[in-house]
Amino acid sequence: MILKYVLAIIMICVIVLVHETGHYLIARMNGIVAKEFFIGIGPTIWKKQKGETLFSVKAFPFGGACVFGNEEDVEDPSTNSYLSANVWARIATIFAGPFFNFLLAFVCSLFVIGATGYTGTTVVEVTKGSPAEEAGLQPGDLITRFDGAKVYMYGEITFATMYNNGEPVEVVYKRAGKTYHTTVVPKYDEDYKRMMIGITFSAGDTKPTALETIKYSYANVRYWIKLSVQSIKMLFTGIVSVNDLSGPVGVANMVSDVYDEASGYGIRVVIYSLLDFAILITANLGVMNLLPFPALDGGKLIFLFIEAIRKKPVNREVEGMISFIGVVLLLLLMVFVMYNDIRKIFM
Repeated sequence: MILKYVLAIIMICVIVLVHETGHYLIARMNGIVAKEFFIGIGPTIWKKQKGETLFSVKAFPFGGACVFGNEEDVEDPSTNSYLSANVWARIATIFAGPFFNFLLAFVCSLFVIGATGYTGTTVVEVTKGSPAEEAGLQPGDLITRFDGAKVYMYGEITFATMYNNGEPVEVVYKRAGKTYHTTVVPKYDEDYKRMMIGITFSAGDTKPTALETIKYSYANVRYWIKLSVQSIKMLFTGIVSVNDLSGPVGVANMVSDVYDEASGYGIRVVIYSLLDFAILITANLGVMNLLPFPALDGGKLIFLFIEAIRKKPVNREVEGMISFIGVVLLLLLMVFVMYNDIRKIFM
């Protein structure tokens, strides 16, 4: 059904649009001119000049950019170019892209959690003989801290447990209004093929108040950011390989799977399932862009922070060469990931 692929394209375009809008809005707030703002790659199929900025849409809906103009006018402070702007204005402009991705994830979470609720950290069942039972946990206990971090949703506990290597974990919980501390040691479960502690949380979602919606939306975004960071660590430590990476084609295929699974439960479930998936993708994009890689926003921020500390910019030629190498490597990775996505479809 073509509709699910159209929805995938719309999702990708919206996420990229929000990212680039972040760059654009903060740049304009700091008086920096955007020469061009476009969504997609390849030949231009629509364009419109508005003020000093050319807005356009490209043929292939993968990517986009906010291009800042007059970058050659570095020495002239009267220009409104990117390079003539204050270093902190440039830092804010670059950081705004990933930040807007996190903001989009938060807004989507408000809709999803506000409408469908959340699953909290109140224990419903403890498996006999499990690490949780050995630690003294009982049904009705409300877990408030797990492995040193505050937890609001069951996914945070599941996430922290999955990547534990059998190390003791400190658990803080409330029972009958009193706070208790215990230690639980996760064990590998052969059936589920992952580390577990043997507790079950409520299968039904809890309907939140307005304030709880905000709190749990924040917790949800934090969870997906942590998961994205952990996935990157797993890539660099060899737990997962580059063959597990997915690009726009892979994302479109995953959107198709989400649509197929949710379509049998009605349009409402489809909408909230896709929004939930969008939270993951936009949070992941925000994290990926903050990596200290030359072609990404994180790499640009490294150069800018060095400039802020040294009170003078890094040699432009050196920065340009490093950035060029980064772009080439990133393009090669994108080609490989796209090939890998297409290969998986036909496997």
